[in-house]
Amino acid sequence: MITASASSGVSDSSVTRHPCGVGDALRFLETVRFTSESIDYLGTLGMFKPAFLEWLGSFRFRGEVYAVPEGTPVFANEPILEVVAPIAEAQFAETFVMNPILVQTLVASKAARVQAAAGDRTVVDFGLRRAHGADAGLKAARAAYVAGLAGTSNVLAGRTYGIPLYGTMAHSYVQAHASEAAAFRAFATLYPDTTLLVDTYDTLGGVGRVVALARELGPSFSVGAVRLDSGDLYDLAVRARRLLDEGGASGVRIFASGGLDEQAIAGLVARGAPIDGFGVGSDLVVSADAPSLDLVYKLVSYAGEGRVKTSPEKPVLPGRKQLFRIEDDGRATYDVIARAGEPTLGRPLLTLVMRNGRRLDQVETVGALRARAARERALLPDAVSRIERADPPYLVEVSEALQEYQRDVIDARTSRT
Repeated sequence: MITASASSGVSDSSVTRHPCGVGDALRFLETVRFTSESIDYLGTLGMFKPAFLEWLGSFRFRGEVYAVPEGTPVFANEPILEVVAPIAEAQFAETFVMNPILVQTLVASKAARVQAAAGDRTVVDFGLRRAHGADAGLKAARAAYVAGLAGTSNVLAGRTYGIPLYGTMAHSYVQAHASEAAAFRAFATLYPDTTLLVDTYDTLGGVGRVVALARELGPSFSVGAVRLDSGDLYDLAVRARRLLDEGGASGVRIFASGGLDEQAIAGLVARGAPIDGFGVGSDLVVSADAPSLDLVYKLVSYAGEGRVKTSPEKPVLPGRKQLFRIEDDGRATYDVIARAGEPTLGRPLLTLVMRNGRRLDQVETVGALRARAARERALLPDAVSRIERADPPYLVEVSEALQEYQRDVIDARTSRT
């Protein structure tokens, strides 16, 4: 049996990560099979013995998995997931265990930052068209909702996961009508509480036409918002708010989109822009400023003995571990990476989620994951919940027992070489 550990390799704990995608990894482990077609293909490669191909036909994952619950923030080098299984099973699992966790953790971490910048304003995922594939867009919508965004424009994600759906009209709808005013009138008739996109031709002119529509329809006018999608969003929001208020449409909210990320949103909020919500696309689903995560999956024990790597800047802590979150007066103060089985140092985060290849609990809804993520974020120090790097960083310690075990394993390995 071996233990393989997946952990975040970010270099400092001023960066908060929000693990997501563990459920997809567990689903893969529970259901993975080699079909006869797959085995036949492998046979054509001329690389594998018949006995191995026959073994693949009965392949099942029968190991144990320990994981930090999805939505629980983690920090530098902390274990997210551990696999305890025969080496062939654990090694085979590596790629697909890592991939869904990596992609969704990236998006969830970005989404948490975007929502932190927006404060109590609504933020919606608009990223499907810019995602690296349709499946990535689907999983990004899930991760973003778990991390705190209000919903998505991805209808399939709404159907698949029960995520609230948001949408506005398209520029093409406006362009297909004889005039912008005619497009607004037709769309508001079909969808009375909709959001009207006002920047197809001239943004403030579009806002003026919304005001005119409000006067035309009178009490039956119920448009919820206008959407600004280009230009100087601060200036346009200020001027649009004035036009709406002076035109008797003060109930119409302002929604902004177009190249937004957490820094841009934070700047608009800091300046007091009268914007009620944001749509975030490309920068969210591809995590544009940090498009990769140094997630690692390493062998940490084999045949009951700890294993390490001693490569520079790529250390591996040996053996099974536990991650403890130390709390004081209802707030997290620091974490400890310890050996599994050490006396309780705080709240243990790694829990057994799979035994003998079967999940132990029912699949959690995205609503339950979202609620956990909100609770766990509220426990963190304020400094690590902001978009700026925490100074000082959140403290992550390695227990004395684990440090000593690491030294023993390194010494034993050195004496054999």
